[in-house]
Amino acid sequence: MGIFNRKDTADTAAATAAAAAVSPDLAALTGEYTIDPAHSTIGFVARHAMVTNVKGKFLDFSGSLHLDGSDPSASTASLDIRMDSIDTGSADRDGHLKSADFFKIEEFPTMTFRSTKAEALGGDDYRITGDLEILGTTKSITIDLEFNGAAKDPFGNERVGFEGKAEILRSEWGLTWNAALETGGVLVSDKIKLNFDISAIRNA
Repeated sequence: MGIFNRKDTADTAAATAAAAAVSPDLAALTGEYTIDPAHSTIGFVARHAMVTNVKGKFLDFSGSLHLDGSDPSASTASLDIRMDSIDTGSADRDGHLKSADFFKIEEFPTMTFRSTKAEALGGDDYRITGDLEILGTTKSITIDLEFNGAAKDPFGNERVGFEGKAEILRSEWGLTWNAALETGGVLVSDKIKLNFDISAIRNA
């Protein structure tokens, strides 16, 4: 079942027919959704000292989805993340990340994502492209998504769920602080893995 626009290598006639055959389940998901932060996670992984991974997440964020079953390519997503809510399990490390060496939260309190394109890769696999803004710099990123399904919870909320992942180079957003290791290499990797586990509730 597709949420976003499906890539199709068939001829034009077949593609047109496929686009017209929107399943009832897909059409039923059309609507506006609000991301539920209590049941969602936005996390990241960085390599530390070349030997291990440090995991973190953001505790304060909001976002919305527009899902369009009749014209899936019109589906969109947006996120606003409070940088002072960063949590890596270490108060000292979190304080350093909030400082001028990294996120400069006093000057840049929010990180944002705004989608620009959505597409399907087949099955429940999707890809969304959008603009990620950090430290006032905006760069395009691509997030690979898996659609986990739709359900009505015990409180009557209609939910959809997605898991996503992406990789970025933090230096492209001006996040260049580092420290050299005596044994070679650096303290913090340039490559950062982003992880998304999203539950969104359909607006009334």
